[in-house]
Amino acid sequence: MTAWLITKYFITAAVVVLISELAKRSDRLGGFVAALPLVTFLALIWLYIEGQPEEKIANHAWYTFWYVLPTLPMFLLFPMLLPRLGFWPTLLASVAVTVICFGLFALLMRRFGVELL
Repeated sequence: MTAWLITKYFITAAVVVLISELAKRSDRLGGFVAALPLVTFLALIWLYIEGQPEEKIANHAWYTFWYVLPTLPMFLLFPMLLPRLGFWPTLLASVAVTVICFGLFALLMRRFGVELL
């Protein structure tokens, strides 16, 4: 069990390192690879390998879709604020905007029968 957990951590961390290394070399390539749902794919693979029911795996993909949408404004806000505020305040503002967007989005989606909170 411990070896499996270490393997999962290593592979998942390797994806993040790969993206940051690619981004150092090419903004476009780093952004493209970061936009791929690699972490979601890994999570789905880990759930499948660990014998989780198909319903749980499908639910993970379903909720990931809905949780991605309210994060999108952050990707527009971050590059606009970075030159004005610096890295850490921009990161904090991006987190705050994402939380606010998520809350508003969850309230909106509740009207359509999608419970996110």
